[in-house]
Amino acid sequence: MLLLREEHAVEGAHEDAFEATMRDEWLPALARGDDARLYYYLNLAHGSGLSYRVVTYSVIPDGAAWGRLVERVAGGDLAALSEKLDGLRHEVTAGLYISLPWSPMGELELADIPAEPVEHDLTLFMEDTVHPREGRLEEYVERAGAHYAVEFDEQRSKRPQLLEIQAAWRAAYGSQRRREVILWQKVVRPEQIAGLLTREVPARYKQPGLWMLDALEWRDQWQSRLLRTSSWSPGA
Repeated sequence: MLLLREEHAVEGAHEDAFEATMRDEWLPALARGDDARLYYYLNLAHGSGLSYRVVTYSVIPDGAAWGRLVERVAGGDLAALSEKLDGLRHEVTAGLYISLPWSPMGELELADIPAEPVEHDLTLFMEDTVHPREGRLEEYVERAGAHYAVEFDEQRSKRPQLLEIQAAWRAAYGSQRRREVILWQKVVRPEQIAGLLTREVPARYKQPGLWMLDALEWRDQWQSRLLRTSSWSPGA
């Protein structure tokens, strides 16, 4: 399974038109056939980054389906609709990702993903993008599962946590930067976000044996984004 992550720099005046086109036209058009399904439609929360940024994730079964999708956009049935979306945004950047072995989400089946809008409450996600040190990518992937994910579950068993790990992906070969890992986490206690922003990380989380400190061996910096689903996003 491949995940196509696209980041759209939408023109502010066309924000609503862009979303309507994605919901009413792109979503069902993409679902024709067995090449791909739109899974997430997310808005970068205002105040947490550049304005009018939309992130979408689409599920693609395999490389052959990816090739067919490229042809559909380049000159097939999705070409005109892709150009229509281009007229509502400044640019779009994209990358292909695959699931890590320990990712809770696992493989997604196209048949299980709605091909039409599904109304639900808004959901907030934290998307952490990590670039492990040169030559340490495989070690980071292994340790993130054996250390971070396990530690995370242990902490949740003791007290309610801000986040819930739902997926973990790495950049596919030939896509974007090779050393790129995305940790996909649902914000399950949004009332705790203010504390995350206004207080330092408690010293108890920076002790030897804990991921916050130990992970510095494999990575130094990461980027966090708060992304909010639209009410119709197939993935909630």
